Amino acid sequence: MEKTWRWFGKKDTITLDMLRQIGVEGIVTALHEVPNGEVWSLEAIQDLKQYIELAGLRWSVVESLPVSESIKYGGKDREQLIQNYKISLANLGKAGIKTVCYNFMPVIDWIRTDLARKNEDGTYTLYFDKIRFAYFDCFILKRKGAEKDYSPEEMQQVYALDKTITQAEKDDLIYTIIVKTQGFINGNIKEGDQNPVAIFNRLLSLYDGIDKMQLRENFKYFLEQVIPVAEEYGVNLCVHPDDPPFAVLGLPRIVTSAEDIEWLLKAVDIPNNGLTFCAGSLSSGLHNDVPELAKRFAKRTHFVHLRSTDVYANGDFIEAPHTAGRGHLVELIRIFEKENPGLPMRVDHGKLMLDDVNKSYNPGYSFLGRMYALAQVDGMMAAN
Repeated sequence: MEKTWRWFGKKDTITLDMLRQIGVEGIVTALHEVPNGEVWSLEAIQDLKQYIELAGLRWSVVESLPVSESIKYGGKDREQLIQNYKISLANLGKAGIKTVCYNFMPVIDWIRTDLARKNEDGTYTLYFDKIRFAYFDCFILKRKGAEKDYSPEEMQQVYALDKTITQAEKDDLIYTIIVKTQGFINGNIKEGDQNPVAIFNRLLSLYDGIDKMQLRENFKYFLEQVIPVAEEYGVNLCVHPDDPPFAVLGLPRIVTSAEDIEWLLKAVDIPNNGLTFCAGSLSSGLHNDVPELAKRFAKRTHFVHLRSTDVYANGDFIEAPHTAGRGHLVELIRIFEKENPGLPMRVDHGKLMLDDVNKSYNPGYSFLGRMYALAQVDGMMAAN
């Protein structure tokens, strides 16, 4: 497998020279400065590609070419936004960049309630606390009918939390769930935005009346428009699974399971319509047998995220060491090397450790933590 690394562009404090020194072969990045929905020009793509190549690396994967919200909920400007997406895809193909990762998650990307949960060894990692998330949903967003999405026992814990939670903890939940985690990914809410809760609730309201079947129809329509362009220019589009892989905040999630993946691959059944196999996202759902999913969908996988999670009986989950957890990375590497060799892979959501703790890295994207994980995965690949 090709060892790649998510890099956030020329302003990233982790430099390309640093990445070459630790054995990275390919770069996973995007034109982060281009607002969602606007065209990626061929000139801008070629400029960044040349910059990467002058450092002795290659631009292996785009992550992500964002799908605008209006495409997902079927807004009035959907056609123009899809047209822009098709032009960007064509320009990437012309520049020789052949793998594009994206997602179709409404409003919110990956969700955690704690960006620095302390481990026993003194390192820090990402954590999802279901009760705190339910509190955010019911008492901070005050989403209508939210309490129906949680069991009576869970709601009892939410009410108990309401009696003890501090304003600082409430502010931290807002910052963690809808500002810090999302701001560097999809741009719906950014650092410094005033009243992010109001902005977020407005975004949620765009999906009023849209259930799983309607979101699927919108996804299929998008695929029918863009996959022919991807095929023409030799680009593999690969959707990222939902993280976590279950419905949240009254929003449908449609890339959560074997049944979902089977549906989307058959919606436009050609090889260019494929999957980003994120072992971490998939493993955080107890309904998913991750190695079995890898065996079933290896041939339609174009990109792999190697990370792992542990899920607790109460619904909480935590990033697991790359050598442990429900992701079973050793087995996954063996499966992909046999069924679809040479895929680009990147380690993901490295823990905070040593000097990482004092750096302002994007959540999950520390340097030393990911370098440690890359070394572990490199060893697994060598052993296979």
